[in-house]
Amino acid sequence: MSLISRRTVLASSAALPLISLPLAAAPAPGSYGMVRRQSAALDALVDVTAPVEQIGWGYTWAEGPVWVKDGGYLLFSDPRTNTIYKWTAGAPPVEFMKPSGYAGDPNPALREPGSNGLAIDAAGALVMADSGSRAIAKVDLKTKKKTILADKYEGKKLNSPNDLVVAKSGAIYFTDPPYGLADGDTSTLKELPFSGVYRLDPSGTLAVIDKELTRPNGIALSPDESTLYVTNSDKTRPVLKAYALGATGLVQSAKVLFDFTALMAPETKGNPDGLKVDQDGNLFVAGPGGILVLSKEGKLLGLINVTGRASPNCAFGEDGSTLFICATDIVAKVKLLTKGVNW
Repeated sequence: MSLISRRTVLASSAALPLISLPLAAAPAPGSYGMVRRQSAALDALVDVTAPVEQIGWGYTWAEGPVWVKDGGYLLFSDPRTNTIYKWTAGAPPVEFMKPSGYAGDPNPALREPGSNGLAIDAAGALVMADSGSRAIAKVDLKTKKKTILADKYEGKKLNSPNDLVVAKSGAIYFTDPPYGLADGDTSTLKELPFSGVYRLDPSGTLAVIDKELTRPNGIALSPDESTLYVTNSDKTRPVLKAYALGATGLVQSAKVLFDFTALMAPETKGNPDGLKVDQDGNLFVAGPGGILVLSKEGKLLGLINVTGRASPNCAFGEDGSTLFICATDIVAKVKLLTKGVNW
């Protein structure tokens, strides 16, 4: 495995003018990225000298990571190759499930035939945003038997579910942009006139909670599940929205928590994408330049950069204090000083 030079790492981070405070130290030898501090409050969450370690490489578009506590391993998707991979410490990732999504004959109308976002429910089953099957599905991790939970809204086929989060109640919140379709909004497969954010009740009832976002993408819940977070990856409106949830789990009000516009630049890779929340409500959000660390109030604290790559998603794992990062063709990890929610 070749190492990336310090000069290359520094050059890739220089495209982020908003992250203006100096590094506490140079990247550790063998690091595939670096941590940059915007606020001193970052020091309670991330050691700026922590190395970003590569654990897998050679993917088309690594996405949707999730840690499986019962077994102690990481799963992540490559939606464009219709594959889920499994990583266990001390060994390279191996193929876990293929096809992970669409199982029919090759269909050029599907840009991402595989699974995208992954989650684990209270019973230990894998729940997936199945982009290729255009559905939310559940998979038995032992038998790999798949059950479709939802694939239509008001009789019309979903676009291509992208990411999801499972609430303690068993409700599943998910996003449904057209990214999995080769022609996006103009695809002949597209049946719905909007890109929705949904809540799938354990009873099977599917409710749309936002029709206004053009590219809803990453999704997560606050530790007390009173707030739902959703990123919009549209470059004309790159925002993170916070939705206040009522007792029924439906939206009472919404606001923009963070606007990525000032960070968007042609030389800065990445759009608002997947996100996860730590035990104190801080957010780790995929965005321009890497994984942005935000306070629960929406203040930018710092950034975890994976050199020269967009970083579309992340997940907490191991003892809860490791952040796994999917970064285009590689998967990396960095040790934190905080832990994921409900660990």
